[in-house]
Parts: sequence; C-alpha cells; structure tokens
Amino acid sequence: MDILLTLEMALFLFSVALTAGFVDAIAGGGGLITVPALLAAGLPPAQALATNKLQSTGGSLSASIYFISRGLVNLRELKLAIALTFFGSALGTVLVQLVSANVLQQLIPFLMVVIAAYFMFSPTQRNDKDTRQRISLSLFSCSVAMLIGFYDGFFGPGTGSFFAIAFVTLLGYSLTKATAHTKVLNCTSNIASLLFFIIGGKVVWTAGLLMLLGQFLGARLGARVVTRSGHKVIRPMIVLVSLVMTAKLLWDQYSTLFF
Repeated sequence: MDILLTLEMALFLFSVALTAGFVDAIAGGGGLITVPALLAAGLPPAQALATNKLQSTGGSLSASIYFISRGLVNLRELKLAIALTFFGSALGTVLVQLVSANVLQQLIPFLMVVIAAYFMFSPTQRNDKDTRQRISLSLFSCSVAMLIGFYDGFFGPGTGSFFAIAFVTLLGYSLTKATAHTKVLNCTSNIASLLFFIIGGKVVWTAGLLMLLGQFLGARLGARVVTRSGHKVIRPMIVLVSLVMTAKLLWDQYSTLFF
C-alpha cells in the first residue's frame, strides 16, 4: 500500500518527523509523535509501524554519525554490542509476528515510571561524570544489549530510555556518553527491524523517505544540544518523555473502559 501525499500532508509529516528526531536524539520516545501521525495520515497499523522504523532509522543514524564524529563513541569497542543488538532485534521482529505482545504492553508503563524516578531523584545524575563500572562491556553486550535489542524488535516503546539507564547504571557512563552510545545501538536495532519489515513489504516509501529526511535534520539538531548542554537537558527530557510515554500507553490500554 502507498498513499498520495498532498502538499499539506507532506509538510505535516515532515514537521512531525523533524520534531520527533530532535526529541529522540536527546531522550528517545520519538515514536510517540510519529506513529500517531502516520495513523492519522491513513496508514493501517502494520504499515504505520513499518514506515515508522524507516523514518526513525534516519534519525538514529544522523545522531549516531554526529556522536561518532565528535569522538563520544568508539565503534571498535562497541562492535560486539552492535552485533548482538542487531541479532536480538532481528529475533524480536520475527517473534512478534508469531505471538502477542499484550503482556509487555501492560508492563512497560510501570517500567517507564521507574526510569523517570531514577533520573529524577538519583544523586549520581546531578553531574555529567563517569561513575563506577559494575560489569564488563563484553558481559553487557552478551546480555543487556541483546535483550534490549530483542525488546525493540518485539515491542519498542522506551528502547532509548532502557539503553540509557543500562549504560549509566551498569557501565558507569556519564549521561551524555550514555546518550551517544544509546543512539548507536538504537540505530542498530532499527536497521535490523526495518530489514524484516521491508522483506514483508510493509513499508510505505513515499511517506517514510520524506519523514526520514525530517528525522535526519531534527536528530542532528538534537545531537548538537546533547553535546553542548549534556545532562542539564537530557535528564529533564528523559523524565518528561518517560512520563508522557507512560500516560500514552496507559491511555491506549484503559481508555475504552471509560469511554
């Protein structure tokens, strides 16, 4: 399926993607903005999710390139995490087509509240310095990176926040450094998931490529904010996005009970 884009709809989707790319580069959660926009444009849910993966890949790739070029990420050190994140995401994308994600849908809002509370109240996040490393990068790659990659392929919401809190709490990264590494692994999981959506013929290319351009530009702006302002911007943005995501997921689950 494809859609005929009017000038007004094209401008709307581009603006949505630009905004989502900016937000996602800082705190994640851009899908909260783009998926409803794609549904409003008339795409069925499966096509909306697939097209969202295409455009979000542009944003995460743009932010990753920026962070790598600024020396915040060493790809050689991260190669095992990248490989296992890719594998986990591919496995999750295949599995979600076979089983229901209802259990995760009910659990994730509460996990997002925990993440928001951590970044809101943790004293270690009031500065932007590395702290004590609790596990090795190899163990992190074989467990956490693959598991979160699987989650992104299987369900998705909050992936950036899960990566960020894992880098901070387990590897002791500063929030700025954690955000940079998060975008690289998030880009990896997006690409893996996108490949399987393309194979399934679910991507709407006209809308997806237009939004990819908006995401690319918005993510570059967001990445610049991260490198210049660091935790002063990232912490409140993660808290805000986590709480908004919680409200959105709970609304989707329970609104039919009251209306």
